[in-house]
Parts: sequence; structure tokens; C-alpha cells
Amino acid sequence: MDVGGLYNIDLEQLRGLFPPSSCVGMENEFFVISLKYDKGLGVLRHPCRFDGYLAFFCISGHLKVTINLTEFEVSENSLFINLPENIIRISWVEEASANDLDFVVIALTKDYMSGLKADMASLMDEGCILLDNPGMVLDDRERLVAGKYLRLVSSVLESDIHYKKECMASLVSSLFYFAGGMVEKRVSREKAERQSGRSRDKTIFNRFRELVAAYHVRERGVAFYAGELCLTPKYLSRVVKSVSGRSAPEWIDAFVIMEAKNLLKYSDMPIKEVAARLNFSDNAAFYKFFKARTGVTPLKYRRS
Repeated sequence: MDVGGLYNIDLEQLRGLFPPSSCVGMENEFFVISLKYDKGLGVLRHPCRFDGYLAFFCISGHLKVTINLTEFEVSENSLFINLPENIIRISWVEEASANDLDFVVIALTKDYMSGLKADMASLMDEGCILLDNPGMVLDDRERLVAGKYLRLVSSVLESDIHYKKECMASLVSSLFYFAGGMVEKRVSREKAERQSGRSRDKTIFNRFRELVAAYHVRERGVAFYAGELCLTPKYLSRVVKSVSGRSAPEWIDAFVIMEAKNLLKYSDMPIKEVAARLNFSDNAAFYKFFKARTGVTPLKYRRS
């Protein structure tokens, strides 16, 4: 885990957070977790990045997940998909019924996904919908098919059959086509309800949010993001404000503050090193920036 920035978790580290009895998998490429409420979830209660694909299928219970500072609900019979490099956090769990929380998690590395017998580029063409709403509630027929897939995946992983890796590649490819079909159905429905202008604005905003998640430590000027999107800063600022209700600089600052809080709370890094890591010119500039946006100094926040 890298405490030099946000927590960065790879597949092996993620698997190590949970009881071995709850996981079945294949080398360090792919695994399935059947998970009840567990202290292992604690690591996901602060912002982190997982360098791979995650799919949560919620059997029962209720929680909220934040991706790139936008919060989404995960409830009973819902499927939630997280793409690589997103900043993810479990922001709320209904503690009164935490013991009822029951879900299945599938985790795959990017390398494993790239080797599947599936046209992932085509499947992800409509992936912008996953930025708007990465969760979807499955209907009865979808839930029945998804359950059969998950049981078959677990059975194959637990077996000692020959060509297990090849079997799993084909099976997981099929599973992602099934999931892609569900996403595409919802995308088509969403497109029919949108006006083309609004759709373009939301696409721009979603891409802006992706870029900020990736570059906020190094780039804090709106002009950089506008340039990456081939837009003028004024036009980008208008679109971001119209879609989200927050200005582009507010979004950039929010990501920087999130990174700063993460470093202050979850590392022993001296504050002057935190300032340098976040590309502030000096300690005083970092203190001024942090206090103006949080109401407290970095030192007081660390001690709170």
C-alpha cells in the first residue's frame, strides 16, 4: 500500500484484507469473495485506488460508495461496477443492519481483462454511463442469470479440473458480455430520455472528473483540463457548473483536499513533505490553502 498519496491497492493486497475462507481465485489475476460485513471493509472507508476492475453484487443490505467524490447507493439486488484508476470509498454503511450486509465481489486485474476473449473496447464504448451511475438494480430474470454465473464461476475456481485458466477466461468473457448487455440496455433507455445537448455536457463533465482524479496533484489550473478536452477554459467552466452545480476550481480543490486529508490521517509523513507531495510552493502556501477550505490547519486536522 503506497502512503505517498492515496492508498493504492493491487489485487493481492485486496485479497489479503479478507478471510481466506471467503475467497476463491486464480493466482494473482482474478478472485471472487463471498462477503458478509467484515472489518476488512475498513480499508475502503477512506479514499483509495484499486488498479483493476471490481464488481459488487449486493444480495442484501444497504451501503453508499463514493467514486471520484460522487456518492452512489448500493442496495439489495444491485450490481455495482468500478473501473480502474477511480478513487473509491465506502462512505456509509447502515450500521443498524450491518450484520445483514451480504454481497459478492469479483476483482480482476487489468492484464487479466486484456487477455479475455471479449471485445472490451466495444463493451466499454458505452462506459460513460458507469460514471453517471455505476450501479444498477437487476430485475428478476437478470438476477437469476447472474446468480447462475456466480455459482458456476465459484465452482470452477474451487475445482481441480484441467485447463481451469482457459475455462475461466471463456466464462468470465461470457459474464462480461452479459453485464455489458445489461449496461447497454440501460444506456439505450437513458439516451432516449436525454436531450442531445445535455448528454454532451454530461460527457464533458464526466471526462473532466476523470482527468481531475488522475492529475489533481500535479495540475490545479482549469486551463490544463480545458486543453486536454480541446475546449476553452470559459466553456469548460460553464459546462461543469451547469451539470454539477460546482465550479471547475471547486472540483479540483476538493480532490486536492481529499488527497491532503488522506496523507495527514493515514501516513506519518511530515506536513512539509505532504505540502511538497501535493506540489505546493512551500509549507505556508499549503497551510493557507488547507485552512481556507476546511476551516482548520493541517496540524489541527491531523490531531483531531
